[in-house]
Amino acid sequence: MGSSPTKAAENMYCKCRLAAAKYNDKLNSREGAAELLGLSPSTLANYELNLTKIVPVESIALMADVYNAPELKRWYCKNACPLGEDMPVVELAELDRITVRALATFRKLAGVKDSLLDITADGIITEDEKPTLDNIIATLKELNEVAQTLMLWAEKNVKE
Repeated sequence: MGSSPTKAAENMYCKCRLAAAKYNDKLNSREGAAELLGLSPSTLANYELNLTKIVPVESIALMADVYNAPELKRWYCKNACPLGEDMPVVELAELDRITVRALATFRKLAGVKDSLLDITADGIITEDEKPTLDNIIATLKELNEVAQTLMLWAEKNVKE
C-alpha cells in the first residue's frame, strides 16, 4: 500500500496513523502499524476503511498512544460514542492561536461575572434575565472549549 490511501484518506484512524508516520516509518504501512498495535493488518484495514462499525475502545486508546494522537480519543468520543455527541468540538491548534483565543475569552469573563451575580442574586431567573443567562452559558462553553483545546495541545506536545 502506498503512503496515500485513497479509500481511507478521510478516515480519522488513517489520518492519525499517517501523521504519526512522519516520526515513525513503521506507521507508513498498515502492516507496520498493526504490528505495533498488536492487531492484524486486516483488522486495522477494516477500521481505516470504515468496515468495522464499532471499533473497540481498547484499540482507540492504543492507537492514540502509539500514534501520539490524543485527538483520536476525543474524536471517537464525539463521533462514535452516542454518549459523547454533545461534547464540544475540540481541534488541535497552534499554541499561539490557543493563547489568543483564551485571552479573548478571559476578557469576556469580567462582564459575565458581573452579569451572573446580578441575575442570580435573588435566586430567581426571570424571563427578561434568560437572554443574559444564555449569553453567560455561551461564554462558559467557549471557555470550556479553549481549556479543552489547551489540554489537548499539552497532552500531544508536552511529554512527561
